Amino acid sequence: MKIKLITVLLVVATGCAGSEQTSTSQSIGCELGEVIQGTPLNIATTVAPITSIVANIAGGTASVITGVVPEGTNSHTFEPKPSDAATLESADIIFINGLVLEEPTKDLALANIKSSANICELGTEILPESEYLYDFSFPKEGGKPNPHLWTNPPMAKQYAQVVRDVLVLRDPANAATYEKNFAAFAQKIDALDNALRESIATIPEGQRKLLTYHDAYAYFAIEYGFTVIGAIQPSSFDEPSPKEIAELIAQVKNQNVKAIFGSEVFPSTVLEQIGAETGVRYVDVLRDDDLIGKPGDPEHSWLGLMRFDFATMVEALGGDASALKALDVRDVVKDEAKYPQ
Repeated sequence: MKIKLITVLLVVATGCAGSEQTSTSQSIGCELGEVIQGTPLNIATTVAPITSIVANIAGGTASVITGVVPEGTNSHTFEPKPSDAATLESADIIFINGLVLEEPTKDLALANIKSSANICELGTEILPESEYLYDFSFPKEGGKPNPHLWTNPPMAKQYAQVVRDVLVLRDPANAATYEKNFAAFAQKIDALDNALRESIATIPEGQRKLLTYHDAYAYFAIEYGFTVIGAIQPSSFDEPSPKEIAELIAQVKNQNVKAIFGSEVFPSTVLEQIGAETGVRYVDVLRDDDLIGKPGDPEHSWLGLMRFDFATMVEALGGDASALKALDVRDVVKDEAKYPQ
């Protein structure tokens, strides 16, 4: 869906270091912000998958993209450093996930954003509130929906569409590049989607069950026919109670779960315990938003992250992931000097 330009009267207040600031309602919106002419776009992002998606669309231009949330950090509890204020203050566009994922970073952005800039909440933009998911780690009474839309490739493609539209709107001089990059990136996402469906088809239907450390695959599960039977990390991000652990052990046994998936970034002794007590394989290498390898590596991308996680799931559940492993996961345009992580 293309974004239409809306003219907005900005209320300007004096902030620290003489920067101009806007009110909350006048800063948040993917259609907001002034057209940038004669200077490269300065873009701030939050989690690494969003940084990677934005970099694919902006690649080949002089735009500079800076990710605020370090890889391997719990994005739900991340508190930005005071030095991050300078990054947010200088940004022309701030892309965040939304759905209440990065509130401290969003608050800091609102306190420092310049009057010509805007905050684009990608998840909030593409998903109606009526379709928010609430589940194990994100109960409805907590008021925070599951925000992990980027682990579902069709939704990540929608993220990329919004990014394209925002960049074309704000930097029309480079519109052709943004359109070309999106077309190439969309092809790669479609290839990932096709390979994923082909690989999932090799898993017996009764074995498409997920028990994970963190409930990061809820939207993915609906799209691709998986059942999420539980997540170890509760909404408080503390360890589950003995009663909850016992219930999960019983559930794993009753439902004939083939594998339990943990996080490489956040090891879980609880998942190890459940695996040991049920005799089910414990796979502790999944990543939610920590890209594979290091900046500059071919697989250090959102595409590389998704291929790794999905291939790991498919093989652990008894399927054939060769279609996934054959994918080219390199970015459309690779220029790590412009996209610090």
